[in-house]
Parts: sequence; C-alpha cells; structure tokens
Amino acid sequence: MISFSLNLLADSRQDEPKSASLLAELERIIRNREIRTVFQPVVSLTEGAVIGYEALSRGPAGSPLERPDKLFQLANQYGLTWELEFLCRVKALEKIRGLAASQMVFLNIDPKSINDQRFRKGLTKEVLSRYGLDETKVIFEITEKTAIEDYKAFRRILENYTSQGYKIAIDDTGSGYSGLKMLAQIYPHYIKVDMELVRDIDKDGFKQAIMKALYDFAVMTNSKIVAEGIETEDELATLIDIGVPYGQGYYLQKPAAGFADISPEVRAFIISRHEQKRREIFHNSLTTPIGEIVRRDSFFSPDAPGHEALDFFNNHPNILGVPVVKERRPVGLLMKNRFLANLATQYGVAVYMHRPIGLLMDRRPLVVEYDTPLEQVAKSALARTDDNIYDYILVVKGGDYYGTTTIKRLLEKVFQLELNRAKHSNPLTGLPGNVIIEEKLKQIIADGAAYAVLYFDLDNFKAYNDVYGFENGDKLLCATAQLIGRNLELAGLGQPFLGHIGGDDFIAVVHTRDVEPFCRRMISAFDSRVQDFYSEEDRRNGHILTANRHGVVEQYPLVALSIAVVTNQSRLHRSPEEIGEAAAQVKKECKKTWQSCFSVT
Repeated sequence: MISFSLNLLADSRQDEPKSASLLAELERIIRNREIRTVFQPVVSLTEGAVIGYEALSRGPAGSPLERPDKLFQLANQYGLTWELEFLCRVKALEKIRGLAASQMVFLNIDPKSINDQRFRKGLTKEVLSRYGLDETKVIFEITEKTAIEDYKAFRRILENYTSQGYKIAIDDTGSGYSGLKMLAQIYPHYIKVDMELVRDIDKDGFKQAIMKALYDFAVMTNSKIVAEGIETEDELATLIDIGVPYGQGYYLQKPAAGFADISPEVRAFIISRHEQKRREIFHNSLTTPIGEIVRRDSFFSPDAPGHEALDFFNNHPNILGVPVVKERRPVGLLMKNRFLANLATQYGVAVYMHRPIGLLMDRRPLVVEYDTPLEQVAKSALARTDDNIYDYILVVKGGDYYGTTTIKRLLEKVFQLELNRAKHSNPLTGLPGNVIIEEKLKQIIADGAAYAVLYFDLDNFKAYNDVYGFENGDKLLCATAQLIGRNLELAGLGQPFLGHIGGDDFIAVVHTRDVEPFCRRMISAFDSRVQDFYSEEDRRNGHILTANRHGVVEQYPLVALSIAVVTNQSRLHRSPEEIGEAAAQVKKECKKTWQSCFSVT
C-alpha cells in the first residue's frame, strides 16, 4: 500500500466551512485511494488500430470532486498536487496490465510533479516493476497546469527519463503561447493538438492551415501529431486528408472503465478514407466525384422560423449557409449574408423572425449528384452569376440530400489533384511516372482479376539520338506516347492505364489477357509513323550510320518497337518487382531481332 503525507498549511483550517469540507473530501479521497481511472483510446488514422490509451482520472461518483478540473484545482490550492498525481498514476498503472503488448499508456503529468524530488527517485519505475511493466509502454503527457520557469533544467530532467525508455507527449499544443514555447524547447515524441484547433476544422481554412503547419513541423522533427477532441466524421475526414497520423475524441470512442476499442464502422471509415487519399495519385478532376469532398452539414426544414436560423448562424460563425430540405430532398439554400441583409431592412426582424425561412431561401441552388466529376461541378459553379458564385453547392445521393461543399473547397481540391498528378508525371510526355505506375501494379495484383502488363521499349533509340539530336529524340518519344495511347483507346480494352517509366520505356496495363491483336496493330502503326522522323535518304537505306561506343562507325537499323507482355494467366505475381523481372526475360527474347516485335508470357 502506498502511503501519503498530508502536509497542509496551518492556516488552511481557517477557511470557510465549504472549503474546509472540500479539503476534507480531498484528504479522504487520497487517503482511501478512491480515484477512478478511465481510458480513452488514441487511434491510428491510417489503419484504425488503437495504439494506446490516455489514462484519465476522476473523483468518486457523486462526490463534489468527481470532476477532474475541480479535483486538481483544489489539490494545487492546498499543495497536494504531488500526492494526488502519484495516486492517479499508481491507479492507472495497476490497470494497464490488460493492455496489448503493442499498446501504450499516456499518463498526464504536471510539470511541477516532474521537478519534485520524489518523482526523480524512481517511484514510477518502482510501480512499473511491481506490476511487471516496461518503461517503453509509458508516455508522460506534459500538461500546462503549472508554468515552466526553467526550460533548460526541465529538458535535462526529461532527457533523463527518455534515456530510460519513457516517451514524452505535449498536451494542448496550439492553445496558447506557452504551449508553442514548450513545443520549441522540449522535443517531444508526440504532439497532442488542442481540441479547439480540431473543432470544426472541416469548415475553417485557418485551422486547417495551422494543422498543416504543425504536421509539417512534426515530420521535420520526427514527432507524431495526435489530434484531440474529434467529434464529427467531417473533422476526422479532414484530419486524415491533412495527414495527421493519430487522433482521439468522442467520435472515435468515449472514455471507458476498460480498454474499449473503436467501432467497426469508424474503423472502416478511417481505412476507406485513407485508401481514397492513397489512390488520389490516379485521380484528376475528371475522375474524382464531388461526393468525396462534401461536408455532412446540418439542414433546416423550409417551415423552420427565422429565429432558429439566426441562432444557428450565431452559434456556428464559420458556416455561411444551410441547406433547406423537405422529405430528404433539397428544396433551397439559405445563405447567411442574404439572410442577414433581409433582417437588416426596415421591419426585417419583426417580419422574418417568426416566419418560415422558405420565404427567404434561394429556390434554385446548384444541386449535383454524388458521382458528378469535380471538373463538371466547377464549370457549373463558375457559370453562376456574380451574386451567387460563392453560394454553397448541395450534393445529393440518389436524389436525397447528402451534404454540401464550398466553391473554395472545390477549387482547392481541383488544384491539389492536378498538382499531385503533375508531381508524379513524366515532365516530357505528361504520362504518370514511376510512383503511380508502382501503385497501379500493386492495385491489379491485389484485385486478382485478369490483366496484361505491356512494356514498350524503343530499340536503336540511342543511335537515333546521336544522329538527329535530343530535340528530335524527344519529339519521337512524345509521338510514341500519343500513338500508344490512341491505339489503346481504339482497341476497346476498357479503361487502359498508360505510364512513362523513363527514357524510351513505356508501360500499359489492361484488364484483359487478349492483347495480341492490339500488339500487331500497334507495331504496324509504329513502323509506319517512325518513318516520318528520318530523312529521305535514311528511309531509303533502311539504316543510319553513327559511331559506336568504341568510335567505330556502324550501321544501325531504324528505331523499332519491342512489346514485352506479362499476364497472370499461368503465374500469379506477388509484387511489381516480380512483374518487372518477368518482363525483363520477355524483352530479351524480343531484342534478338532488329525488327519491331512482341512476345507474350
């Protein structure tokens, strides 16, 4: 049993009766070890797995000190912070034996406690040893209950604990200057972002910018962000899109007496959203549906009185419009600026406060289906009049109201997709580059359906470059890319994928194994088209003259096209590397001839 010394100030007994009663209650709670510990999961926002739990302490149920803020405030007032925190820590550690081996526990620590000599004597380690626990499972979560006066000394103390295997988290980052100063001085393993920055982050571009900056900082300093206070699906989706790796909040799971998991539905949403983000390198504004960027905003009935709408706008300053829905179908849109303009007219408040908002709503808002491509929605949105160009866009699914999005969010997404695609595309041909190619190969392997991967290689291309120059060589590469793309479309092979590996190597992926007719047409088209890139004399001779690597002049045939085809008909490939190795063997067979050819395996 852990004993506690209650060293109280002599004059504390002179407090008013209520304070004396609360102090007696606090002493009783500490003496009888009546702290309740609940655990709230910290969740991976990429896999939906629980990586650990924050231990949260509560007073006895029904006690005037049940709430933790009152409990710790009183302990601080009477100099009992150490005794209370140590009890809370011991109670939490007693229960974490039920944690999975890969999970950790976040323990809230006041900076004053870490500076306490009793903390430094290794009492936490003693408790861990008693229960057969390991220091690597413990994360000290530094709270801002007490200001830190000497950061250098405090950091030295923390370094002593991190050297033993403990990890450090900073709580409430972004809630004030002291939090940012602590972040700059302490070098934490985890940065827990204050819930005020998370609240309505899906609707607030300024908060998103701050979160992105914190995320970039965390990446540069090898820290991990934990977003606290997630309460809605839209907040969760926005954090996943930004790249925040971990989250915590009531939407994921409320604190519980045991080690509660998140629901299968929430886990499925996290995995799906992260997978959607990963696949975005394949997407552009023509293929991405508007439904992927909607917010699930609240809506009003057209019969709702004006004062309810006014209260809603006052309580949600970042929301600039509300959908008006009747029997699940959107029938209008009430934009805040026009609503308030009507109220500002003479007698406006008297007339509209108790009359239905259907009288003021826009009855012809822009309404689009969930699957409508972003580019199409952008064209429709920008075609609106200047007065309506910034109005919300309403999204329906099967005709029923699904959510809203803003013109700003729409254009940002279009820009992001195009920038992302450009970043992973070959600068010469504009075709997807190696990152996207690898993801596509992983995708077809995982799908398990029939496929063929076609590797295109230009033979004798170096000799052509030497004679005709790099500018003409680039023109030949671009023409080849266009020719392959056009013939893939004409072949009717569904939705083929075409990428540029680099140099004179291209790759196509089709969801069929029947590609021989295409290969024959492609070779015929190439052999005809390549003639245009030679002089009349070279075309007539059927070769060019240039020096080889030893300086000896040789004859080189005209550029030919080799197509090495790998299918999953007789062999299942486990990785893009295996497909590449199989293609390399096929290409060797193709290159035994100086003419355009193809080979299928």
